[in-house]
Amino acid sequence: MFGNLFGDFEKKQEELRERLDAILVDAEVEDGAVRVTATAAGELRDLVINPEKLDVQDVEALQDLVLEAVNRALDEARKVQAETSRALIKDMLPPGFDKLFG
Repeated sequence: MFGNLFGDFEKKQEELRERLDAILVDAEVEDGAVRVTATAAGELRDLVINPEKLDVQDVEALQDLVLEAVNRALDEARKVQAETSRALIKDMLPPGFDKLFG
């Protein structure tokens, strides 16, 4: 009865992973002093520190800025991941069931 209710779930999961890996999100702090790029899957792809915009000798301040930029990028990645996942789930549901998710 429910054999193919969600279609090929494993295929959809792989499709979601591929989509999330392809979506990049950026976050920066202190007017670009530290910039981080991550995938929507939560993998960090790039970290740029602009020494012209901060004192790189102040290690503690630099660490704080890096952590803040990474956390902002990962937060944005989680938001995109949730939106993308929600859209894919709606597409998997039989007609009319998508209204259950608003």
